[in-house]
Amino acid sequence: MISVTQALQLIAEQTKPFPIEEVELLQSTGRTLAQPVLADRNFPPFDRATMDGIAIGSRAFGQDVRQFCITDIQAAGHPQKQLTNRGNCIEIMTGAMLPIGADMVIRYEDLTITDGIAYVNLNEVTPYQNVHLQGTDKKAGEILVPAGVKITPAIIAIMASVGMAVVPVYRLPRVAVCSTGDELVAVTEQPLAHQIRQSNGYMLLAGLQQESITADNYHLPDEPEAIAQQMAGMIEQYDVLLFSGAVSKGKFDFLPQVLQQLGMQMVFHSISQKPGKPLLFGKFDNGTLVFGFPGNPVSTWVCFQLYFKAWLYSSLGIKLPVVKAALSKAITFKPALTHHVLVRLVNHEGQLLAEPVDTSTSGDMVNLMQAEGFLSLPAEETSFAEGRIFYIYLFNP
Repeated sequence: MISVTQALQLIAEQTKPFPIEEVELLQSTGRTLAQPVLADRNFPPFDRATMDGIAIGSRAFGQDVRQFCITDIQAAGHPQKQLTNRGNCIEIMTGAMLPIGADMVIRYEDLTITDGIAYVNLNEVTPYQNVHLQGTDKKAGEILVPAGVKITPAIIAIMASVGMAVVPVYRLPRVAVCSTGDELVAVTEQPLAHQIRQSNGYMLLAGLQQESITADNYHLPDEPEAIAQQMAGMIEQYDVLLFSGAVSKGKFDFLPQVLQQLGMQMVFHSISQKPGKPLLFGKFDNGTLVFGFPGNPVSTWVCFQLYFKAWLYSSLGIKLPVVKAALSKAITFKPALTHHVLVRLVNHEGQLLAEPVDTSTSGDMVNLMQAEGFLSLPAEETSFAEGRIFYIYLFNP
């Protein structure tokens, strides 16, 4: 049995960079950017108004001019106009180019306009007030978005602004999700008294969808020959195989044996942790990886979040998102195991607290939905004081 740290290190050794592919701009949301986005021109590309009002020269105001004759309008999207007389002004709209000869914008809220004359109701102004100066955000050729980040709607806007109709992203792994057990029936079926509907597989499929991965779904029976027959083609078809159940020491937990018969090299099969002690991790000669999660839903979900996502994010070159929070109450846990505690996050007077979610067992699916993430209590300690700070692994960052 190995430690959580050792398990994560062994998984990290199997990370591999994915090839780059190009997708359409709106198909890139949630994907990982493979190349930096560069500014194709200055940001902003010209001095532009940040308020609706009038454009004037500050020297005129400094010479006690407080009323200005409106001679024109500078609209957004129109060519730059010119202010030629210090006693005049040009009405200007937000986002419009600052006219030649003007160096500031006075808001409509600070004006009284009567018969084409704008009266300024301010005693002080500063040059370039309410003006977004050319190139103050980024200069042409500078990096707007670095490579190795998840693409958000804000990044979509930036890429659109530089004309990126197609986006280079890292290819996502081909993943199969395999639920195991004769007790499982389809979601659409009415289970008998001794049966349950499939749920862990759908939880994993949904978790993969949050990472923009569309996976295939399978159900394996508790029969070694049937498992081997179904698995044979999958090893060549997928980059990663995710299993829920059949990895412990039960009479019908055939999966480890069958996988090894098919050529899987066992990297580890037991971690000093709760939940998820019998986690299996292996690899085939062709590079296909295997994550065998224990069948209880809390175990499956925590192990998916901690181990599979660690591999995925490392392969994509991005960091697993975590936050820090303080324990809302003291915890005592005596077994010499790393204890993964489900938590919900509460903001108490400006401090982020991690409030443990009570679960009866690792099979407590109902209370699992109350958790926003989990923290890991180190195996070397037994008492954890209220207020102690821990990293929180978020289920949906």
